Amino acid sequence: MGALRILAVDDSPTMRRIIINTLKRAGYDDVVEAEDGKDALAKLQVESVNFVITDWNMPEMDGLTFVANMRSIEKYKSVPVLMVTTRSMKEDIVEAMRAGVTNYIVKPFTPETLKAKIDQILAG
Repeated sequence: MGALRILAVDDSPTMRRIIINTLKRAGYDDVVEAEDGKDALAKLQVESVNFVITDWNMPEMDGLTFVANMRSIEKYKSVPVLMVTTRSMKEDIVEAMRAGVTNYIVKPFTPETLKAKIDQILAG
């Protein structure tokens, strides 16, 4: 896959900072930030990313709507998506997977969990 370019989508600047710092510690330095699904879709038009980490609950456009929209773009049909959210009900997880999410982490999470999920997804 070459160098990993990650799009981190979360309406909380603090959560984005935590994700980015965790990614840097895990050796992933190339991160593009977006503050909601709408912003993320705009970034996808101008940036080329090959991994997405997104929150679910966001204003403007939530994570599920964003993933569904992203999946409708040919270039991003198979890009891995890791959903990071406080929603932990089994139905929520099933709904996210149906929308095209590759994997799922419930907040709060540890840096080790985030890195392990990314590695797991990349190993396919």
